[in-house]
Amino acid sequence: MTEFAKEYGTALYDLCAEEGLTDGILKEMQVLSRCFRENPDFLRLLGNLSLEKDERIAILDETLQGRIHGYLLNFLRILTERGAISAFRDCACAFEELYDRDHRTVEARVTTAKPLTEEQRRKIENKIREMTGRQPKLLQRVDPALLGGVLLEMDGKRYDNTVKSRLAAIRQAMTAEN
Repeated sequence: MTEFAKEYGTALYDLCAEEGLTDGILKEMQVLSRCFRENPDFLRLLGNLSLEKDERIAILDETLQGRIHGYLLNFLRILTERGAISAFRDCACAFEELYDRDHRTVEARVTTAKPLTEEQRRKIENKIREMTGRQPKLLQRVDPALLGGVLLEMDGKRYDNTVKSRLAAIRQAMTAEN
């Protein structure tokens, strides 16, 4: 994430926090991020500096005015005017990091060999709450190559309790003995 994205994402977050709008703006930013990812041509159009700034802003307004909060629309206008609309996703990430910090949320990536049941998910969430004192936001992924167990990644740490890693440890121990 660039300093630009941090600075702009933080500025938007601070404004929204003052107004009590962080929940709604975060949801809108997540939807926009997904839309921009699914429609990269729209983002390229807004970032096309061969078009006049007024044309790019008019396209943005025509597409989003009345559909998103005015603060977020103005934010997109600023990014578009500065030719930095491509930084939106990173700005949204900076915004979300501040939101998570203020709401004592921790993002946890959980990878398992099969999809988690609701009970397994609840147990993992409870364990994370116990470990961190924060509310977990689970991002689940399935990787059959793990064979079983759980791989948990959060706060820059990796907790690997998968069958695959245990087999690798046994293999390494046996090789080291010979």
